[in-house]
Order: sequence, then structure tokens, then C-alpha cells
Amino acid sequence: MSEFPSVFVSHGAPTLALEACPAHAFLESLGSTLGRPEAILCVSAHWEMPGPAVSGAEGASIIHDFHGFPAPLYRLDYPAPGAPGLAARAKALLDGAGLASTIDPARGLDHGAWVPLRLMYPEADIPTTQLAVQMPPRAVKNGAGHHLAMGRALEPLRREGVLILASGGATHNLSEFAPPIDRQPPSHVAAFDAWLARVAEAGDEASLIDWQHSAPEARRAHPRAEHFMPFFVAFGAAGPGAKGRRIHQSFSYGALSMAAFVFEGGKTAP
Repeated sequence: MSEFPSVFVSHGAPTLALEACPAHAFLESLGSTLGRPEAILCVSAHWEMPGPAVSGAEGASIIHDFHGFPAPLYRLDYPAPGAPGLAARAKALLDGAGLASTIDPARGLDHGAWVPLRLMYPEADIPTTQLAVQMPPRAVKNGAGHHLAMGRALEPLRREGVLILASGGATHNLSEFAPPIDRQPPSHVAAFDAWLARVAEAGDEASLIDWQHSAPEARRAHPRAEHFMPFFVAFGAAGPGAKGRRIHQSFSYGALSMAAFVFEGGKTAP
């Protein structure tokens, strides 16, 4: 059975599913680059819960969790089978690490999951489930450290043929979002993007965990941190000592870094 790396992708606006741009083309090629997993655990920024939660739905019906977009977007589907067995396995790993978790029996795939997956694996035939993020300060005190611990707990899944796909945004400030899609990023977006690549590729866990203080323009890049939290799950799932490797860089609508990373080289749990 193949061992998969953990991966973080930036999913941008829902229209990424339809719009020709560098990130769209990258995601179309990513599935063949990674290979076909036995199942997918997708950590989406668009499912927030007070504590760790996974979807136990038998069929991963999709959620059009957005408003005011072009009509063709609402006609898209991604009828992947659910993965209740993977959900139960993920819950057991999280619980065993002291991260008490729940299973939602009906949660479908939101656009943070189905937009990249529809491009990566268009056949929609791989069992897929979702993992929720928790948002500080309401849910957890140290959001980055908490999500890193979630990833560390789930690390064994990679050796069981599971692709851990974290989907969020390398930067995400919608107040600065403006067309056209190829608008050049302002300097603060480019600065955060460069910092993230540098510290991820160095495996600088301390700087990443303390990102709100160590990164340039951190609060402007992420006024609300939910789109950054999936990054830490992917980083943690590669094991202690892992390093990130940026596998895509582009920008969307100026404000959105579409950076993607694969995490490798960490120590595996015994």
C-alpha cells in the first residue's frame, strides 16, 4: 500500500472550479502527480466545529455553501462515495491522542473540499470524508498548535493509503479581494507568501506556530485564521521534523495567495 505525503492547497474563490488560471491548471495535474489513494481525508476551512469532527456520511453529497455566483457553478456536482470507515479510524486516532472527537453522520463536502477534488480526481470515485477545523479563541486557545496536534494524531493514515488533503488559503483577506483574477498581489500579500514558503521549507515549526507574531502582515493576510488552520494539520500529519516543499505559487484576485505545499521527511510514529 502506497504511503502518501500530506498536502495543503489554497482553494481560492468557488469559481476556481470553472475559471482558467494557473491554480486551476495546477490542481488538474496534482492528482496524477500524487497518484490514486485508497481514500481521502479532506480538512476544509469551511467546516468549523467547537472540537474535532469528521463526517461519517455514506455518500459525500456536495454543499453549495456560497451565494451570488454564476449559475453554472450551482450545477456542478461531485458524487464521491463517503468514507465512514475512515471517519471511524480518524476518530479513534484523535481520541487516542487526547483530542476528543465526534462523527457527523450526514455532513457533505463543502466547496473547500469539492472544488479542488473535482479538479484533482474528476472521476469522483475515491471514498472521501471531511475533517472540521476549530477556530480560536472560541474553541481552542492555540489554534496553530491544536491543528498541528490533530495532524500528528492522524499521521498513521498516510501509511494506510489515505491522502490527507488540507484545503484553505495561504492568504485570505476578502476585504482586499478585487478583479481581475490575475491582478498582481499587493506587497503585504507577497511578503506573507514569501515568509510562508521560507519557514515551511526550513521546517521551522516554532515560527509557524507563532505565525501571528513572526510573519509579516499576519493579521492583514488572515484577519480571521480559519483558512490558515488546515495548513497546520497537513504539516503535523507529516510527522515531527517534517519540511514543506512549495509545489505551486500563484495569486488570485490580488488578495489570495494560491500557494500549495507537500510535507515530507518527518519521523513516523512507532
